[in-house]
Amino acid sequence: MNEVSRAALGRLPMYLRYLKDVQTENISATKIAEELGLGEVQVRKDLAAASGKGRPKIGYETKALIERLEVCLGQKNHCRAILAGAGKLGRALLDYEGFSDYGLEIAAAFDCDDAVGTSEAGKPIYPLEKMRDFCRENGIKIGIITVPKEAAQEVCDLMTENGITAIWSFAPINLKVPKGVALRQENLALSLAHLNQQI
Repeated sequence: MNEVSRAALGRLPMYLRYLKDVQTENISATKIAEELGLGEVQVRKDLAAASGKGRPKIGYETKALIERLEVCLGQKNHCRAILAGAGKLGRALLDYEGFSDYGLEIAAAFDCDDAVGTSEAGKPIYPLEKMRDFCRENGIKIGIITVPKEAAQEVCDLMTENGITAIWSFAPINLKVPKGVALRQENLALSLAHLNQQI
């Protein structure tokens, strides 16, 4: 198998949802492409990267392909994350159900005292000072930052001090993390500016 590209990884949940409704023992990349309205070459490449090549004139064993896609998406290794900053963006991420396609769950959010309670989906929002105990009691390894830039580095430090080894930040500031901590920084305004240049 080859390394699965980010673009292919984004299509795998679509293949998986379709395959779970298929009643046949075997299925071809051609059939998947037809049913999903995608290019056959693209589907073949995606499946080859995630699961190896299908067998000539037979395709893939449906059950085995489902299992391989679930492994590739991390669904067999359920991972819980926490979020700091329960404003509009934070709450939208907290209640987004699509993370489960990748074996991820945002277990709780943390914010200032006047924001505590629950989200629309019933997820808990705790005071920031409870983050330490929650991370340690639940083995949390992923943190998401949606606080204003003024508070982002302090929150980032709090996360890494309490066992978080991967951070996804939406704060418009370059964060510093210790060696061994993975950091992905999103800049929504920059992404929109890039799109604006394309029109």
